[in-house]
Amino acid sequence: MTERRIAIVTGSAKGIGAAVAERLARDGMTVVINYRTSQREAEALLSRIQAHAPDSIAVRADVSRPDQAQALIEQVLARFGQVDVLVNNAGPWLVKAAFDTRVDEWQMILDNNLSSTFYCCKFALPAMRARQQGQIVNFGSANTELARGAPNVTAYNVAKAGVVVLTRSLARTEGPFGIRVNCVNPGYMDTYALSDADRAHMPSLIPLKRLGSPADVAEAVAFLVSDKAGYINGAVLNVHGGLWV
Repeated sequence: MTERRIAIVTGSAKGIGAAVAERLARDGMTVVINYRTSQREAEALLSRIQAHAPDSIAVRADVSRPDQAQALIEQVLARFGQVDVLVNNAGPWLVKAAFDTRVDEWQMILDNNLSSTFYCCKFALPAMRARQQGQIVNFGSANTELARGAPNVTAYNVAKAGVVVLTRSLARTEGPFGIRVNCVNPGYMDTYALSDADRAHMPSLIPLKRLGSPADVAEAVAFLVSDKAGYINGAVLNVHGGLWV
């Protein structure tokens, strides 16, 4: 077993996932960068974080597929012998009403956001249980713990509400094994996915009058997987600047 904690961050080649990976590396963890298609970005991120965590690696895997999610976890265990932290960040979003959402789009959003989270948890938990310790952070979306109506992002919010239920369920079942499971709900974040129109309009909807940054989310994740949050389990932490409160 390694002395450093081993952290897997899914979908971490860019955006929020990359910020989380960099933050955990600065905290002294060996980070497994996971990507599906963004190999160039993953390699650039790896070169940056190896200054803090030289044993970090990048692994290509489509975690929306159970076989590849399992292979990711098995590769990490074969190399490091443990998984201490799992951050389930992977998952695209879709701006569409339910009426306009195609069946394949619906399935894609659920597979990539909800099922991928379940798969990675399922395959990482035996190793965490064996060591009687571990931290998992799943990613929801702003206020999805309230199961609000989401007329323009229906499939996405259905999936993320499911992530909240999964998080709370795992917190109950895995707590006795020393495993903490929490959820972070990002709000409107200034990432590569936003258009210029979004950047101009969205701050007016937020009480703090600014978009969040990937670093804001990374700080929340770093706290939840730290010893400072040792008694926090099953929590849903909204990082959204007061949106819709």
